[in-house]
Amino acid sequence: MAAVLSPLGAVLGTEEFPATAAGYHGLLGWAGDLGTVRRAGVEGTGSFGAALSRYLLSQGVEVFEVNRPDRTDRRLRGKSDPLDAQNAARAVLSGRARARAKTGDGPVQIARMYKLAKGSAVKARTQAINQVKAVLITAHPDLREELAQLNTPDLLRTCARFADDSKDDEGEEETVLQATRATLCLLAHRIEQLTEQIQDVERRLALLAERHVPQLLAVVGIGPDTAVTLLITMGDNPERLGSEASFAALCGASPVERSSGARQYRRLNRGGDRQANAALHRIVQTRLRCDPRTQEYYERRIKESKTRREIVRCLKRYAAREVFHLVRPIQA
Repeated sequence: MAAVLSPLGAVLGTEEFPATAAGYHGLLGWAGDLGTVRRAGVEGTGSFGAALSRYLLSQGVEVFEVNRPDRTDRRLRGKSDPLDAQNAARAVLSGRARARAKTGDGPVQIARMYKLAKGSAVKARTQAINQVKAVLITAHPDLREELAQLNTPDLLRTCARFADDSKDDEGEEETVLQATRATLCLLAHRIEQLTEQIQDVERRLALLAERHVPQLLAVVGIGPDTAVTLLITMGDNPERLGSEASFAALCGASPVERSSGARQYRRLNRGGDRQANAALHRIVQTRLRCDPRTQEYYERRIKESKTRREIVRCLKRYAAREVFHLVRPIQA
């Protein structure tokens, strides 16, 4: 559902289009007949509205992310698709919608796909490992004692060598011990396959980082996975971020006031992209272990009666500033 407004806020038209390539083309043609389309507000530019956002950006239209309408306004005016479309357009016209949409058509989108595949594989592998250990809890005592002293890698290698005894004795009734050994064998092979997939995706991500952000890999504490995570957060069009402060806020690394009375205090930001925030946290923790300059800063701030949490917050803010100035000039 689309709505077109004049610069003065008058509704010029409202129309519905299918969410297909032909529908996007028809939408822009219809809107162009009503006037020159300069800006557009789209809900869900990172999910259901991603394809529409990419099409509009490719046609030279400036696209902004629009949040869902205010609940108070919905209670007063009601809820319908035409009203939602008009509210989205008014949010852009009034300047309330200021977050520019990511283009999603370059190496960042490639990295996002690989990270999705890696994340699901890691989750499935962890689940399978937990299932192996859960099976051993109720396994036959002899089998449990045989595997009890093995660490996880040795345990998986041993389970992978278990033969499915039921294949040899198809005419006989299967025992619980045979079923247990067969289950452990299947789970171990599944974990092995998932591990190979994860390693393959990590290799692809490393090549992507070396090709597009080699300057990040030269920084202390930043590896391929961390570099790719921060690159995804910035997007293919980092010029949409007005300053390094906006990038820090996007990563949840900006200070949040929590002062009361005479006590001036800032706390950690619990918003923003939590994956990017975790990447900054890994950078800081690595530097605290092996970077002399960071260790010197930590000791100096401790003498100023700062807590470790406050120091880490400051270091994450510094790391966000460094990453922003390293990536944006290359990508812009």
